[in-house]
Amino acid sequence: MLLKVLSVGGFLMMASGIAALIVTKTIVSTFLPAIVAQVAAFALMLWARRTFGRRSFHLSADPTDGGLVTTGPYRFVRHPIYTAVCIFVWAALLGSPSIQTLLFAVLVTIGAVIRIFCEEHSLVRQYPEYKSYSRKTKRMIPFVF
Repeated sequence: MLLKVLSVGGFLMMASGIAALIVTKTIVSTFLPAIVAQVAAFALMLWARRTFGRRSFHLSADPTDGGLVTTGPYRFVRHPIYTAVCIFVWAALLGSPSIQTLLFAVLVTIGAVIRIFCEEHSLVRQYPEYKSYSRKTKRMIPFVF
């Protein structure tokens, strides 16, 4: 129960940070390097969703049935969708540097990390092979984290 509450809290943090970036009109950058990063993040998210298939989104980050996905972008990072969201918001900061935008990007990132840890706890229980997969594939940054 605690993991579900934490996971929903992480989602709300992410949604709040993204909503704040939209309201402040800083979500989409006009700075070329940030645009490139945001386009790459969007492409990564699409690739991950396509690879993941027709599985549903769960507000509390519960694993879905259908087997552990380790192909596509999941070969390189265990959480490519969260990675893509974080890249997108940090690129927004690059395009609109301010304390406010920094705080929103940090909020989104903390929410993503909370969801990752909650999700991984459930994945280990549902898919025993997840432990082996996690030893060779980093969470968000290949070869680092």
